[in-house]
Amino acid sequence: MKQICLYFEIHQPVHLKRYRFFDIGKDHYYYDDYENERSIRETAEGSYVPALNTILEMCKADTAFRPTFSLSGVAIEMLEQYAPEVIDLLAEIAKTGQAEFLAEPYSHGLGSLGNEASFKDEVKRQAKRMKELFGQTPKVIRNSNLIYNDEIGSIAAEMGYKGIFVEGAKHILGWKSPHYVYSCAADNRISVLMRDYKLSDDICLRFCDASWSEYPLMADKYIGWIAGLPEGENVINIGMELCAIGMFQPLSSHILDFIKALPACARERGISFATPSEIISKNKAVGPIEVPYAMSWNDEERDTSGWLGNTMQREAFAKLYDEKLVGRILACKDRRIKQDWDRLQATNNFQYMTTKAQAVPMLRANYDSAFDAFTNYMNIIGDFLKRVKDMFSEQVENDELNALYTQIANLGDELNVKDKEISTLRARLEKFEGSEPAKKAPAKKEPTKKTVTKKAAAAKK
Repeated sequence: MKQICLYFEIHQPVHLKRYRFFDIGKDHYYYDDYENERSIRETAEGSYVPALNTILEMCKADTAFRPTFSLSGVAIEMLEQYAPEVIDLLAEIAKTGQAEFLAEPYSHGLGSLGNEASFKDEVKRQAKRMKELFGQTPKVIRNSNLIYNDEIGSIAAEMGYKGIFVEGAKHILGWKSPHYVYSCAADNRISVLMRDYKLSDDICLRFCDASWSEYPLMADKYIGWIAGLPEGENVINIGMELCAIGMFQPLSSHILDFIKALPACARERGISFATPSEIISKNKAVGPIEVPYAMSWNDEERDTSGWLGNTMQREAFAKLYDEKLVGRILACKDRRIKQDWDRLQATNNFQYMTTKAQAVPMLRANYDSAFDAFTNYMNIIGDFLKRVKDMFSEQVENDELNALYTQIANLGDELNVKDKEISTLRARLEKFEGSEPAKKAPAKKEPTKKTVTKKAAAAKK
């Protein structure tokens, strides 16, 4: 039976304000609050709220419908501040028990390519937020913009994740199909779920394009394409940004009606919806998929050149993920430093610096050019580096900081292991006490005739 995994990414860039070279050391606040509030409210009202209300209705109307969501920690913070109703709607969807929430880096950044310790720390923090907000501990991970290679897959497997979403890029798949479950070539403990970018882009990029040969796209036609896939190709992963519904494709295009009609059309063709965990549990990996170089869902090349393709981007990346800097940040306890670190890592900061020709016009926020974005960002990084350095003595070596951070992380892991062991022992003790028959109190011995005679003689004396 064919299964559709429909998942939505929720991430919002944090807009940086104009920051001059002469502000370094004087102004430690980097954000354009007006633009952040305006963009979040616009996206929430025009996309997130109507889309999530529709998905909630679909879950209540059809218990077989299974949506999946992936939220960055940065987006959660922004939504909690400016559009808390979005978090409330996601919580309502979570209560239906039909949705799954994925793990991803907290910052939606490039940590998986820059620093392994930072990447692990971010994923743990984001997973903790998923548990706090939606009552789920993620079992499947999705990296920022589906950035993936064999090493990233191996790291995710070491962290205990059962599956990871990646892009079904042609240069990786070759003759293979994205409609199977694969395993990581570097660690077969983790399953690899591949996004069908054509079927995904048909919704998020081409849905209301009147020049498209398949326009207008109807739900029955779309499900018909899936039903027509070769026998055995049973896993169809369709992923997109949630803001595609309402922002990229306006609500006036009737995209919500299209989404609502999908479950009924799928049921008629014997196709079901499933969460990533359900797909992994029901489908064994057909074999490993080798990805030696990092790929993503970005641009036609499906690589990382959109963020690291020119000298400016690589210089900014090197500054941000300098080993000494990362060691100090991970060891510090300053919440403001941590928050700035998360927001400065977000991939959109690097994307604004791109000089690539874009098939889809890219908005550079409040920047006039790639060089303008680079200059502003590097000024901010200059101040941020100074603040981090001021927190530690120059004599403190990075190895000491890394050792301290590792010690803290290990203590946390040890406590978690001990908690699990205590829970297991308690369960065993309760089981043992419940099965053990109650011990009988020793019966009182009846006095013998000889004993009674002795007592009577003593009484006469």
